[in-house]
Amino acid sequence: MSTTIIERCEASGLRLTEQRRVIAQVLQSATDHPDVDELHSRANAIDKGISIATVYRTVKLFEETGILERHEFGDGRSRYEDAHREHHDHLIDMQSGDVIEFVSREIEELQERIAQKLGFELRGHKLELYGVPLKKD
Repeated sequence: MSTTIIERCEASGLRLTEQRRVIAQVLQSATDHPDVDELHSRANAIDKGISIATVYRTVKLFEETGILERHEFGDGRSRYEDAHREHHDHLIDMQSGDVIEFVSREIEELQERIAQKLGFELRGHKLELYGVPLKKD
């Protein structure tokens, strides 16, 4: 399997304009879950000619092709990340909006056991936890 967003775009037969290539590079280097406005800001810092409409069309195309995954974390914004990253779950800080990625072997095993107990073979899942920081006394 191709490893970068650009390689997966090319393997999918997507036409990569220079602006789409910049947006793909911005997405590839993102360590967070940017929304379209943030992607536009980052891409526009590289190429001033990239419009917000181009970013919207590009993320829609990448999502439809299975290259990007869209998340709704309850703040009214669609956020994006590479759909081919290692599996992880999300903890969303409801006060700051920060998204914390984590992996828990125990949670993964529990989900498998639950699926089997209910007569299913688990093929995938998404886990999003929402919380607020504990008050420190």
